[in-house]
Amino acid sequence: MTDVIHLLPDHVANQIAAGEVVQRPASVIKELLENSIDAGGTNIKILVKEAGKTLIQVTDNGKGMSVTDARLCFERHATSKINSAEDLFSLKTKGFRGEALASIAAIAHVELKTRQEDDEVGTCIRIEGSEVVSQEVCVTPQGSTICVKNLFYNIPARRNFLKSDTVELRHIIDEFQRVALAHPIIQFSLYHNGSELFQLPEANFRQRIVNIFGGKTNEKLVPVQEETGIVKIHGFVGKPEFAKKGRGEQFFFVNDRFIKSPYLNHAVTAAFEGLLRDGVYPSYFLFLQVDPKSIDINIHPTKTEIKFDDEHALYTILRSSIKHSLGQFNVAPVLDFDRDATLDTPYEFSNKAVTPPKVEVDHNFNPFRNEGSGKSGFSYPRERSNSGSWESLYTGLGGNGQEKISGFEQVEFESEEVTGNLFGSSDSGESSTTFQLNRKYIISTLKSGILVIDQHRAHTRILYEELLKNITITSAVSQQLLFPLLLQFSKHEIELLKEIKDSLEQTGFIFSEIRKDSVEISGIPTLISESEVAILLEQLLSDLENEVPGTGFSQIDTLSKSLAKGMAVKSGTILNSAEQQNIVNSLFACKETTLSPNNKPIFTTLTVEELDKKFM
Repeated sequence: MTDVIHLLPDHVANQIAAGEVVQRPASVIKELLENSIDAGGTNIKILVKEAGKTLIQVTDNGKGMSVTDARLCFERHATSKINSAEDLFSLKTKGFRGEALASIAAIAHVELKTRQEDDEVGTCIRIEGSEVVSQEVCVTPQGSTICVKNLFYNIPARRNFLKSDTVELRHIIDEFQRVALAHPIIQFSLYHNGSELFQLPEANFRQRIVNIFGGKTNEKLVPVQEETGIVKIHGFVGKPEFAKKGRGEQFFFVNDRFIKSPYLNHAVTAAFEGLLRDGVYPSYFLFLQVDPKSIDINIHPTKTEIKFDDEHALYTILRSSIKHSLGQFNVAPVLDFDRDATLDTPYEFSNKAVTPPKVEVDHNFNPFRNEGSGKSGFSYPRERSNSGSWESLYTGLGGNGQEKISGFEQVEFESEEVTGNLFGSSDSGESSTTFQLNRKYIISTLKSGILVIDQHRAHTRILYEELLKNITITSAVSQQLLFPLLLQFSKHEIELLKEIKDSLEQTGFIFSEIRKDSVEISGIPTLISESEVAILLEQLLSDLENEVPGTGFSQIDTLSKSLAKGMAVKSGTILNSAEQQNIVNSLFACKETTLSPNNKPIFTTLTVEELDKKFM
């Protein structure tokens, strides 16, 4: 038999390795940023076009590379970070595999310009699909600049699997934020299609968090600090009242490297037990410093998963540290029997001089003096001379109806009953044809049986078609706010809001001003309350980022789905007969009555024949 095993060509092996390291443009950003940090860069600039599909350029002012190093860095397993297997257990750098640049060069057009401090000129290398096209001398500043163009140009199947620009940019920003948070002393800037997204100066950790997530973030942070023989912990957690529905503001860093750990995440959640509403997640930005020999970061190609020697001890220490911080800063209730809160001295009284109390005495006061007589003696209660005068107050209101006060012939008293009806009450006396089951389903009768409707899905379908009509054809009615709402968002969320601003205004929102990190809203749709606006917009932005919306109708469709879901009546809400009937009638007036916008069934029927079989 002939031999069937053979060695793969280098360009094929590189493409296979690229599938592990480079999954999308954000993967390239991560690898290039880590190389710039390892090179000692203090000012790193990232330029991105079309969410990285066309261009990714990373420029740093690090130590640069020599001519030989510039050529060798694109070879597989070529690295300056480790020399032996033992070095894997004492890593202090970001990259160490030597696969990143080789993998990137295998699937894109790459151009590298680099120069060391002592060299007069630098080196420029161009590579296309692992093949070196040119290598020449060039004039370039100290450091390195790497341009990655036409990502996945030679693997069209991988390129077709990339999401929309909005989603890919979201992943790029996520990777950028992770690296920028881990290194607050380095200046970072990020530009997309010529517009500035982030300009982060050198700062401390708290300032870096505020620069990324907005000025209002500062008041939401609670510091966490703990030092033990196993781990050093420092960072911040968010106050429970600012918890969000998404997990976007959850960051773990181990030895300045971002990691994902469901186990440690559970420790944080356990520390917040009893403080969070259902369906929301706490924010945290936590640094863990451990002995490099006690962890293994070589278990995943992207190095975002770490294996700890003693996870249980880390879990316990982390949970206790966060609980202590929440109690120390009066975020969580604590039981301390040795402390009397009434004895706490306000800060403004710390330097205030002590003034003795003054007692004023009225020397002319005599409790035994008679009123009007001026003589001393016991004073007894006097009888009121007009003890029967109270009867005169009710003159004219007798029951015989002979005396009446003008203007009060018919007095109507307002009922104190609070009905909470949305559609008013019906006085027709007709018996209702619908009723509510378990505060979730609406039961209606049919000629052939009964109809069971999911009230939330039905109302979502009604609002979805109404919103689509408002956005595409007519404008919705808006209710003006007496005091405008000022909502805080990140820079990326502000850019996304600007894209959908016109569509939101068609649904009833009125934006009086949009700033760099905040939005002022002076009008909202009539179907939602003022307290729901922030939650609704936050959920909308999350849906737009994660549900792959494109341009045109697909973005409008996603917007309508998200708004309808947030505005629809929830399961557990009590509906009166008129509200139930209104939902039933409005549902069957829709173009699509059987499925919700998320393609889930809205109602089911139970015929008389099916009921008869139940009793057989």
